[in-house]
Amino acid sequence: MLKSISKDVIDAAQAILYPSELYSYDSIAEGIWGGFEAVTDAEMQFFHKHGYLVIHDAFTPAEVRETLDGMLHLMDGKNPDFRGIQYEPKLVKQKSDLSTKARRDIIRKIASFVNFEPRLKAISEHEGLIKVVQHIIGATPKLFQDMGLIKPPHIGSEKPWHQDCAYFNLPLDTPVVAAWIALDEATAENGCMHIISGSHREGPVVHFNRRDWQICDTHVPVDREVMVPLKAGGCLLWHGLLHHGTPANRSNLRRRALQFHYCPESTGSIETEERMEAFGSEGKDVEC
Repeated sequence: MLKSISKDVIDAAQAILYPSELYSYDSIAEGIWGGFEAVTDAEMQFFHKHGYLVIHDAFTPAEVRETLDGMLHLMDGKNPDFRGIQYEPKLVKQKSDLSTKARRDIIRKIASFVNFEPRLKAISEHEGLIKVVQHIIGATPKLFQDMGLIKPPHIGSEKPWHQDCAYFNLPLDTPVVAAWIALDEATAENGCMHIISGSHREGPVVHFNRRDWQICDTHVPVDREVMVPLKAGGCLLWHGLLHHGTPANRSNLRRRALQFHYCPESTGSIETEERMEAFGSEGKDVEC
C-alpha cells in the first residue's frame, strides 16, 4: 500500500543541522511593484549597486498556475523522457513506497527541463523578464541553466551561502544574472532567499565542500544580510557573485520556485582549473 511520509523519515531529513545564526529575520530587502514594466533606470542603478532587484508582482496568477502545472507534470513523471529529478538524499530510498502526491514532497530539485516542458520554456522566455535581463547585462541574454528548487514541508533542506559563479566554468568577468521566481509564497518560515546586499562587488570568494559547495560559515557577513520574502509570482534577480542562501523549511508550507541563469549569448567557457583558482578548493587551508 502506498503511504505518505512518516515522522521517522521527517526526523531523518532534519538531522543535518547548521548554525542558526547564519540566517536572521529582522531585515527585509527593498522591492518594487508594477511588474517588469515598472523597472526604470533607477532600478538598474539599484541592481548594479546592491546586486539584486525584487519585483513583487512580476508574473500574473494565471502565469504562476500555468508554470506550476508544467512543473508538476515533470515531477509526477508524466514525461518519460525527462530524467532531471533530484530527491532529498536521505529520502531517495523512500520514493518507491510513496504515492505520486507524497513523492513530490521528497523532491529537492528538477533541472534542465526547458526542452521537455513548453510551459516552463515559456516562462524562461517571458518578454518582460528577458527585456530586463538584457538591460542589466547589456547584451542579448542566453539561458544556460534552468532549475526548479523545492523545499517540501518539514524536510526541505538548507542551501548554504554561496556565489552562483563558483559553479560555472565561465570567464570570470562574465555578467551573470539569476532570476528566481516564486511559485508559492516564500516566507521566513518555509525558506525564502537571504542575500548579502552589495557583496557582488567584492569579487570571488573561496568555497569549500562542507554541507554543500559553499562559502565558509565563518566568512558569511551575517550582519549585512537581508531576507527576501515573496508572494507567488514575485521575482528576485541577482548578480552571479552575490552571496545568497536559504535556510531549511521546518514549516508545513511548500516552497516551490524556478531559477534561471542568463549570460550574454557570445559568452565562451574556461577550464575548471581556472575557475577553482578564483573560487577555491579543498586544498585551501581554512577551517569552516
